[in-house]
Amino acid sequence: MHGSAGLAAHDAAVARDREMLGLPPRNWPATVPGPGGQPMLDVLIVGAGMCGIAASAALLHKGIHSILVLDSNPDGQEGPWVTYARMETLRSPKHLPGPCLGIPSLTFRAWYEAGFGAAAWDALYKIPNAVWQDYLTWLKRVLALPVRNGVTVTALEPTASGLRATLGDGGVHHARRIVLANGRGGTGGLHVPDCVDPTLWPDLAAHTNEAIDFAALRGRRIAVIGGGPSAWDNAATALEAGAASAEMFVRRTQLPQVNKGRGSASPGFFEGWGALDPADKWAILAYMNDLQSPPPHETVRRALALPGFAIHLGTPVLAARRNGRHVLLDLPDRTVEADFLIVGSGFRIDLAQDPLLSPHCADIATWADRYTPPPDLVRADLGRFPWLGDGFELVPRNLQAAPSLGRVHLFNHGAMASLGAIASDIPGVNVGAERLASRLAQSLFREDIAAMRAGLEAFAEPELEGTPFFVPDQAGC
Repeated sequence: MHGSAGLAAHDAAVARDREMLGLPPRNWPATVPGPGGQPMLDVLIVGAGMCGIAASAALLHKGIHSILVLDSNPDGQEGPWVTYARMETLRSPKHLPGPCLGIPSLTFRAWYEAGFGAAAWDALYKIPNAVWQDYLTWLKRVLALPVRNGVTVTALEPTASGLRATLGDGGVHHARRIVLANGRGGTGGLHVPDCVDPTLWPDLAAHTNEAIDFAALRGRRIAVIGGGPSAWDNAATALEAGAASAEMFVRRTQLPQVNKGRGSASPGFFEGWGALDPADKWAILAYMNDLQSPPPHETVRRALALPGFAIHLGTPVLAARRNGRHVLLDLPDRTVEADFLIVGSGFRIDLAQDPLLSPHCADIATWADRYTPPPDLVRADLGRFPWLGDGFELVPRNLQAAPSLGRVHLFNHGAMASLGAIASDIPGVNVGAERLASRLAQSLFREDIAAMRAGLEAFAEPELEGTPFFVPDQAGC
């Protein structure tokens, strides 16, 4: 049985599994009033993509119910999967469980087999993007996660007792903790090289992680800067939409050959990275940063099969500038003209450029503030990563910084240097969500210990009532 009937039966199986595990347990944190006297949220999560789903589900499974998840995108379009992720399938292998939190019925495979059948699973090579998005949307529903879509958080401000989040519509939420689960670009946004004229936007240029009207590029000459996976994906997408040509310009003389990220996708790295000393973390980060990752072979073959594709290795773009209705690219030995430029230079880590954190960036510790690498390992871009605590929390740079900044937790790529790849990629998301929820539970309990003690003292369920040893006036002691 599969299809809608199979999924309905599977929903019931998930409910039974959670019931057998006692999940979610009852809410236990104390009710804390905010500035206006209304109860504050225990945790506000910004972002309802994969990491936001995993974080909110893990918190509920710890008995932390006063949470809210906000996402600026419509339901079913959170994260990159059906927007700017333009590969045909996920790059991760299909057998990864997804953000299942250790419950087999919540894995991608269990959901897929319920909907499409075991034979379809066996025949599946890799997961199509839209199917992965459907799975994540199902997780939101089956776990009854408190998600509000179409809501943008525009500002975060420390208060005496927590944090204030201002929304795009002028609304405000007060929370004891805020988790930023806002994706790869969540700590600095898109990286655009200095050589690219910003006035090319919006009519003559776009970043690979922006909305692009590929239909409007039909018959046009496309130039692509970069040789990473997204650059290849966008070149192929443009050609499939009818572009006349797509030429990639890559600084490297040869493409990276080995995806070291897959070599580090193990429980050892996920569980152990946070316990390494800074020197060991930095040395490995610099090693992986220098090598970079190659595009998947499926992506390369997709582009190579398309007429009009070309790649120029060892050809850095010195400048990309406007020339009327065209783009001119200055190369070391010539200048070429294109009708549209796609910039595939990834994301940046830069607190000063992050819309939510930039007002506080002078008060937030970074790796450059806390660690000085050997001269041969100096990497300015790594130094811009925030220096995080054990539970993904920001660390105030000095005693003058607002201590409430430590109530902001980065469950996004900004956590990579301090805690490893457990807050941005599919393989480590379960480890990251469990770590986040566990540390938040610890800190909330520590803050609420007076209320916890009072609740313990008020607990008065007599165990020996109905036996000869029951002492009524001592019940509850």
